Formats: sequence, structure tokens, C-alpha cells
Amino acid sequence: MTAKHFLQLSDFERGELEYLFERTRWIKDRFKRYEAYQPLRDRTLAMVFEKASTRTRVSFEAGMNQLGGIAINLNRHDTQLSRGEPIEDLARVISRMVDVVMIRTFEQSIIERFAAHSRVPVINGLTNEYHPCQILADIYTYIEHRGSIEGKTVAWIGDSNNVCNTWLQAAAIFGFKFHVSTPPGYEVDPTFAGLRGGSHFRSFADPLAACRGAHLVTTDVWTSMGFEAENDERKRAFSDWMVDARMMAQAAPDALFMHCLPAHRGEEVAGEVIDGPQSVVWDEAENRLHAQKALLEYLVCGRVDRPDSR
Repeated sequence: MTAKHFLQLSDFERGELEYLFERTRWIKDRFKRYEAYQPLRDRTLAMVFEKASTRTRVSFEAGMNQLGGIAINLNRHDTQLSRGEPIEDLARVISRMVDVVMIRTFEQSIIERFAAHSRVPVINGLTNEYHPCQILADIYTYIEHRGSIEGKTVAWIGDSNNVCNTWLQAAAIFGFKFHVSTPPGYEVDPTFAGLRGGSHFRSFADPLAACRGAHLVTTDVWTSMGFEAENDERKRAFSDWMVDARMMAQAAPDALFMHCLPAHRGEEVAGEVIDGPQSVVWDEAENRLHAQKALLEYLVCGRVDRPDSR
């Protein structure tokens, strides 16, 4: 059988993602009741890191252990990649020894080449272009707090990076409006996210206007990994794009604030917002664990017969 991969959010249909949200709720509920659930006993996850990580590393390793499996952590310098081994050869070898692979790397083409030669499912833990596991957790967090995201408005303030690209895909899949405000020169390119038109996306020069009426306001660091040389330039360009109380006041009264973390208070977000009552960033971070457990279960075991089965 051909392995099913999760390389970008649009690899899954809406029904599959909604199924994952159901499983996330059930798995998290079991976790909170301290009830063991271990469908992946004797299964192994290989985690390949070419970029630094905190939440991705901990959530995947802890999640695999909680599901009864084993997680193996491989940094670039732990493998022959550091000596020039082709990614295709690494895929052929690793996928004969483990049951699922998570990769956090640079260009999307790297993970696509690995997946093309893998016998087992491959998960995108982050690339320069996409971050599907983050948005899986983010949308679940919204549903957990406010219900369906369909028909709602999400405002993205800041850099049009991999997280922004994945939100664009999510808007097309789930039918919500996505407002984006970036400084000049950092505008989003919908075609880069694999989109071809659609009425769900709108660009704003003014971040306050982008936030107006939004049900969720979200952002990320101004300088993503790999762009550190641009840090000073970006700080100047993005100085008016800090999510603060003024922006949140433009949003709906019950709007939520999210940030994928790590955050820089006083840069892309004010401390009063990220530490304020509308912020759900800590639930959002925890939900990486539970959403990824649902994803691992689905990729390795397929659908469970009933979403509420024990």
C-alpha cells in the first residue's frame, strides 16, 4: 500500500481533518483523566531535525510515548546527511526500520523527496513553506473554545511566513475569511500556498483594519529561522505590526489571540495581549501534543471504527 503523508494541510480533505479533531478531543479527554491509551505499542517514530525545536520535539516525543510507542530523535549531525548522504537514500533506509517519520527541515522539496522514497507515512514538522501540525492544533484550539470556525474571520498580523501560508490553506478548506496585514514588501502570495483564487482571502495595508471584526487574531515572530541576517531590517519594517490592545479592541468582543511561539513580547505582540484574558497560547501549545497524537494514530492505524471508542 502507498503510505499516506501529511506534508501540508491540503493533503487532507476537510472530512479527514474534522475526524482528527474528534480524535483529538477524545484523546485529550483520556489524557486529562489519566487513562492510558496505547494503540501504537511496538511502533517507532523517527524524528529528523534539521532546524531547532522545542514544542515540536517535546510534543512528538511525549505523544508517541503516551501512545505506547518509541520516538527516536535524529539531528542532522547524528546522521550521514551531514556527510552528504542523499535524502532519498536516507528515506529508503529509515522507512524500512520505523513505522512513521516526522521531519523538521528547510525547503519543502526536501521533505517531498523523502516522502517519495519512504515506505511509511511522513509528517511535516515544519518547513520554510508550511507548518501543518501547528495549524491543526490552532484550529482545534479555536473549536475547543468557540465552536466551528466556518464563516468566522481570522486576522493574521505580521510576516507572510510558513504559518501564514498554512492558514491560507485552512481558510479554503474550512470556509472562513482570512485577513492578512504585512508591511510593504512582505505581502502574502496566495499561489505560493497552492491556492488559485477564492473569496476567503483579503489583504490589508492597515493592521487595525485587518483586525476589525475578527474572531481570532494571530501572529508569529517577525524573523523566522533562516532569516536571522534580516533581523534588524525586519524590526524596522514591522514596527507598526505589533499586536497590541488597540488591535484587539478592533476585533470581535470575544476574539481569541494565538501565537505559535516562541514569542518576543514588545515586538510582534504586546505583553498585555499574550498574557491577557483573550490569549489562548498555552492551550494552543498543549494542543500540539494531542492533535499530533490523533495524527499519528490515523497515519499508522487508520480510522478508529467509532470516534468515541475506547
